[in-house]
Amino acid sequence: MARRLDEVSRTFSEYLLVPRLTGKNHLPKNVSLKTPVAKFGRGQSSPFSLNIPFVSASMQSVSGTEMAIGLSRLGGLAFVYCSQAVELQASMVQKVKTHKAGFVPSDSNIRPDTTLAEAIALRKSTGHSTMPVTHDGSRNGLLLGILTDKDYWEYEDDLRRPVADFMTPKENVVFGAVGLTLHEANRLLRKHKKECLPILEEDGRLQSLVFKKDYIDHMNNPDELLDGQKRLAVGAGVNTHDYRERVPALLDAGADVLCFDSSDGFTEFQKEAALWIRKRYDHSVVLGGGNVVDGDAFRYLVEEAQLDFVKVGIGGGSICITREQKGIGRGQASALMAVVAERDKYYAETGTYIPVCSDGGLANDTQIIIALAMGADFVMMGRYFAMTNESPTPRIAISGRMYKPYWGEGSNRARNWQRYHAEEESEAANKFEEGVDAYVPVLGPLRDVMAVTVAKLKSTMCNMGSLTIREFTENAVLTRISEQSFVEGGTSNVFTFDKNLPREA
Repeated sequence: MARRLDEVSRTFSEYLLVPRLTGKNHLPKNVSLKTPVAKFGRGQSSPFSLNIPFVSASMQSVSGTEMAIGLSRLGGLAFVYCSQAVELQASMVQKVKTHKAGFVPSDSNIRPDTTLAEAIALRKSTGHSTMPVTHDGSRNGLLLGILTDKDYWEYEDDLRRPVADFMTPKENVVFGAVGLTLHEANRLLRKHKKECLPILEEDGRLQSLVFKKDYIDHMNNPDELLDGQKRLAVGAGVNTHDYRERVPALLDAGADVLCFDSSDGFTEFQKEAALWIRKRYDHSVVLGGGNVVDGDAFRYLVEEAQLDFVKVGIGGGSICITREQKGIGRGQASALMAVVAERDKYYAETGTYIPVCSDGGLANDTQIIIALAMGADFVMMGRYFAMTNESPTPRIAISGRMYKPYWGEGSNRARNWQRYHAEEESEAANKFEEGVDAYVPVLGPLRDVMAVTVAKLKSTMCNMGSLTIREFTENAVLTRISEQSFVEGGTSNVFTFDKNLPREA
């Protein structure tokens, strides 16, 4: 007969935190939200960490290029969705890596005989107003000069003339040599009051560009998540079907972290794909997987599949109906606590710490906080990010309010064949969905939405006498609440203007 777990499947909304002693040093400004993503040994540090414990789900309606750029600049990470052609996903990853960097490869290059009209057309298509002029129009050609939008008047100058007549020639261009540091490059920009600094090889060939605006961006985003080359970090989803083609393309494009996108990761398919990646790239690739809801599945993915981190959660997402359709899953709080307990047991046995990501079941900021208190190293969210301006779906006005389409990767709209085995792709198998097609309200810019969540998290951590995510988990004291306790936690015996009092016509 079936084995039965007697415990009730719990959700985050059933718990509250009991405050601990707040010391004088427990101030939000002193709190660090840095958290590990890749596994590490006792006494060591993780080879890859986040500056804030938030990642966006690998979903078509969530993690596009703009989201990846915006979230990385705030210190988190987006997983660009894999339910698209390999070339398209790799292109999105590459756009993130080249959006902002210390030393940027030039992708808007022209020849000296290029007409001004052609140069303007290139500027409008790429959005880049600074264009190096090289002898052959390539990104690594001999630098002959620089053309910017300050060198011409689009509606006054003769657009048929060559850019050689308008550009600043090389002899008047301030440039740096390959080998100088980013700090030295920025110092040259400041000294000569320039917006762009070309970096040249010894033979005069263009190697890269350094921009003043990137320095300013960095100063305005002190928590931004960067790789070793000062480029924005980005994650990418992968599947267990075309990983042999997709993984190399994503890594060549610069992806920093890969994660299997699957509703149920306790499978031999995920193990086989993970071991292929390990055999080809060893442990140089940060690789996550899941999803799981118990300790057995966690152990399998860690010991058999050699993953760096494990995602927890089946059926808890706002648009996920796996539990309803197939009867599998577990309350997110119970699932997370079970996996965290196994994670801690594994750490005690082996000395290797495996970060855990709580994915789904987060309806508000309070539940995000509870998930981290329960032991999640970071959380993955879909709906939360889908409601921001940076999500890739268009705005739609419904009854005077702005919304955005939001759908699950298990829905027919996603057409995500990569989640299912080929033998299951029959007419019968496609008659049910594991995700719904819906709309979410637009809340505004990602920066503004995340600022509120981060402020709440830091304030709560101070209430718990904690300055780090690890301290927060260790100090946390959780209490179960009754239905009446939940009601008591809201407003009572007062009128609120948005709910109780009649509005004037």
